[in-house]
Amino acid sequence: MAKKKAENRSFLDKWEAEYLFTYVKDKPVCLVCGVNVAVSKEYNIRRHYETKHHDKYKDLDMTQRSQKVEEMKRSLVSQQNMFKKATSQSEAAVKASYIVAAEIAKSARPFNEGEFMKKCMMKVCDLVCPEKKQAFSNVSLSRNTVADRTCDLATNLYDQLMEKGKDFVAFSLAVDESCDASDTAQLSVFIRGVDSNLCVTEELLGLKSMHGTTTGKEIFEEVSKCVTEIKLPWDKLVGLTTDGAPAMCGKKSGLVGMVREKMREENCAGELTVYHCIIHQEALCAKALKMEHVMTTVTQVVNFIRAKGLNHRQFKSFLEECGSEYADVPYHTEVRWLSRGKVLNRCFELREEICQFLETKGKDTAELREQKFLCELAFLCDISSHLDALNLQLQGRGRIITDMYAAVRAFKTKLCLWENQMLQGNPCHFPCCQSIKAQISTAMFPCAQFAEKLAAEFSRRFADFDAQKCKFELLSNPFAVDVENAPTNIQMELIELQCNDTLKSKYDAVGAAQFPRFIPDTMPQLRTQAAQMLSMFGSTYLCEQLFSSMKMTKTTHRRRLTDEHLRLILRISSAQSLSPDIDELASKKRWQVSGLGTSD
Repeated sequence: MAKKKAENRSFLDKWEAEYLFTYVKDKPVCLVCGVNVAVSKEYNIRRHYETKHHDKYKDLDMTQRSQKVEEMKRSLVSQQNMFKKATSQSEAAVKASYIVAAEIAKSARPFNEGEFMKKCMMKVCDLVCPEKKQAFSNVSLSRNTVADRTCDLATNLYDQLMEKGKDFVAFSLAVDESCDASDTAQLSVFIRGVDSNLCVTEELLGLKSMHGTTTGKEIFEEVSKCVTEIKLPWDKLVGLTTDGAPAMCGKKSGLVGMVREKMREENCAGELTVYHCIIHQEALCAKALKMEHVMTTVTQVVNFIRAKGLNHRQFKSFLEECGSEYADVPYHTEVRWLSRGKVLNRCFELREEICQFLETKGKDTAELREQKFLCELAFLCDISSHLDALNLQLQGRGRIITDMYAAVRAFKTKLCLWENQMLQGNPCHFPCCQSIKAQISTAMFPCAQFAEKLAAEFSRRFADFDAQKCKFELLSNPFAVDVENAPTNIQMELIELQCNDTLKSKYDAVGAAQFPRFIPDTMPQLRTQAAQMLSMFGSTYLCEQLFSSMKMTKTTHRRRLTDEHLRLILRISSAQSLSPDIDELASKKRWQVSGLGTSD
């Protein structure tokens, strides 16, 4: 420090007037030419002044020099502010391009939609804020830029998922496969991971394009790549949920069998729990009613009305003339879970109008007016509505498997109640049956043993869920679990939990879904058990939702969309637990100025 002072390395205020220098960010800066001097020594500063600017300013006295210095300092600050503003505007333009690119991906729009949006923005700007036109013009939204931004956003999401995966104590996978518009098989793999704080992360792990066959071995290889690429250990995999296809659930050559074999090779101590999608199972249970003949008749009627344009137009005009509450009848689509109930209910509500319209077309409506058929139609409408309500309960993101299982158990209990009431002639929970009974006093509904048939089908198809009932109860209501029936490794901790009044009060306050986070670290086995249950997928709903987005993204008019771009777009549109770090991405990007007619 003494040496530095001895050599005059501290900038002195008098040098401003003497040598026209100022001190900016720990460096002497020439106010005339803006050059930085590396070392703050008087000799260096004086030499620069004398060799560069002495002749020009030698005739100024000290007052004039002071005035000149102040003027130059103001000019320097103005320049610095201008550069800061330009930098701020450039960062804002880059961030805006990322935000727009994310919205384009989420809305399944093509990349060149950015150019259209840019034109709209500029026209709006001309009218609303013409002074901001340059700022809007700086936002780069060309096709190539939007594609690049989409890649950056998806990569950032994947990097975040990989970082979160390091903290997972348990994770499960949901796997399903569907074909896109170009008949390429797309395998979707979702992950549901739980960290040490019992926080759940639910995201797309990978979308793999399969251009050849889709055997169990090939599906396993793609799933294995997804797990390996994100560097997750196999011993933390606790659950696998599929759509129930043979290539998925085969015990030897299917995905399930091969994953279990892989876990044995990796010497994993835990056992893999496998589920067939609970929503698929629920939809299949409805077939146990054996009432296809009613659905076939309804479908034939709807197809007659809607298959030909003339019939369809005339039917809609007929409904309008009648002053009907409804304007049309929907098509029945087998692959849509709720389509069956909607078509049945609409046809039941419009049964009289449909018969009148068919008669004007010379069609025989005797079957549609039969008492037996009307009773069967009313009963099928009501039971389908109840099944649809259950289906909706099972749908959605972030659903805990214990809640889904509870909904199924509740439905099985309701079945017994409904059957007893129907046998007693009390269809209080079946509004369509009530409507028919009010019109036909001798109405007989096909209710005999319907609950028994459905309950038996539910029990058969949900056997894999019933086998986990004890584990489900440990998550849904640990205070009511019989300790003797619990696994031996958690019995001691379970007793401590059940005897802790503070934790019981917390459970009553926050509910079963949030309570596991409050289990103390002194109960590691219970926390591990809770993490495993929280990580379980009850259905492949997320896969189905992704495929719906895929159908809107890769349409018949956009078949040339590459597999890579499809994967990137769907990663952004399906993101829920994570969001792209746009500030970080923008800070890494060089500012790009784009005109209306240019491309990056």
